[in-house]
Amino acid sequence: MKQKINKENNFYYLTGALILLLISSSLAPYGLLGYVLDGFVVLTFISCLLSLRFDTRWHRFLIGLAVCWLVAVIIHRLFDFEKIDSVRLLLMLTFFFGTFKSIARQILFTDNVSANKIIGSMALFLLLGLMWAVMYLLILEFSPEAFNGISYLPWSENFSRMCYFSFVTLTTLGYGDVSPALPFSEVVVYLEAITGVFYMAIVVASLVSSNQSNQEKQNG
Repeated sequence: MKQKINKENNFYYLTGALILLLISSSLAPYGLLGYVLDGFVVLTFISCLLSLRFDTRWHRFLIGLAVCWLVAVIIHRLFDFEKIDSVRLLLMLTFFFGTFKSIARQILFTDNVSANKIIGSMALFLLLGLMWAVMYLLILEFSPEAFNGISYLPWSENFSRMCYFSFVTLTTLGYGDVSPALPFSEVVVYLEAITGVFYMAIVVASLVSSNQSNQEKQNG
């Protein structure tokens, strides 16, 4: 897998792994959900690490986060230590943020536009939704009454539901079946909606700017 991934196709693999993570959380057998989700999170981490190994500075940082997350999973499974769930969520959030920042540096406002970079912009959007979903899960860990329409459960059992709510908010659909119930959760939710709107504007501006730069180089 490592030999097949290069700078011309790395975001295809990464985007595919993110989509598989989202699908797995909704289709996994309920009793095995935690194990299946852990497995697909590991697969996503591996895909991110292989896809972003060209960015050496962030690559080392992401490896450290992935190792810490695996240690937390082992502690949880061996000792049934539920309190470590918050640590696992925080590590996931940091990992996804580091991945987002690394991808953004590689594709936004660069000199050329390629199919791989367009797919990379999709990966950025998926990561935005995932990051906010993890933030909502963290809020639930500390405030079980923070959202209407979602009961407090182990985070793996709420992961798919929170991803649904996150992407509905990010795209400003707002179906209303899940909603914030506390002032702090309301702030986090509308910040995600604002981010979704600005993300689309930034991506369009980046693609237009890169296209103009290519045309100027060809004509120059």
